[in-house]
Amino acid sequence: MARPDQSVYPPERIPPGQFITEKFPVLHAGSVPRFDPQAWDFQVYGAVENPIKIDYATLRGKPQTEVNVDIHCVTTWSKLDTTWVGWVTKDLIDEVRPKPGAKYVIAECEQGYTANVLLDDLMKPNVLVAYKYGGRDLAPEHGFPLRLLVPHRYFWKSAKWLRALRFEEQDEPGFWEVRGYHNNADYWGEERYSYEGDQTLRPEPAQGEPGSPGPKDALAPRRVG
Repeated sequence: MARPDQSVYPPERIPPGQFITEKFPVLHAGSVPRFDPQAWDFQVYGAVENPIKIDYATLRGKPQTEVNVDIHCVTTWSKLDTTWVGWVTKDLIDEVRPKPGAKYVIAECEQGYTANVLLDDLMKPNVLVAYKYGGRDLAPEHGFPLRLLVPHRYFWKSAKWLRALRFEEQDEPGFWEVRGYHNNADYWGEERYSYEGDQTLRPEPAQGEPGSPGPKDALAPRRVG
């Protein structure tokens, strides 16, 4: 991948071992799934008081929030000032009401792919289930119709082709986590691989908070619908 002049980018927003690209590389396991709006649904279930199962039109009818964040891939590329629109997960949590013991959330996606995060991650103001990027619907190769966006961890945690969020009391490492990637995925700590240090999934600051630099407006989500 050709690299632009790195000196023009703010160094405080570039995690160790990363380089900035103006492109949006496509990386995933498996094929790009086909979207059938008549059959597609999104579920939130497990350790919640009010599980939901909704179709795509209902999802798009939820309050829409826009965020501006940086994204950082474990393969060493980073992209600054990316704009996303979706349903902010903090509002989703208010609707489903997690049970007291719920601490972990498993993103379940097409073709059996999973990714594990903390319930705490979904309380951040700039975490979404996203369906737009850069002012347009997600491209199929970038996760259309829905992906998770967790900008304060390496980008594989922002799982594409999302179909469900399952709330659990115990951690359950996901697809890449059991194949050699780090369970916590903190890019400021350069936690890339499972042989590197403590694998405990632990709370991290939201992007934009002290200890996790990002765009100036990273913590200023905007209601857009």
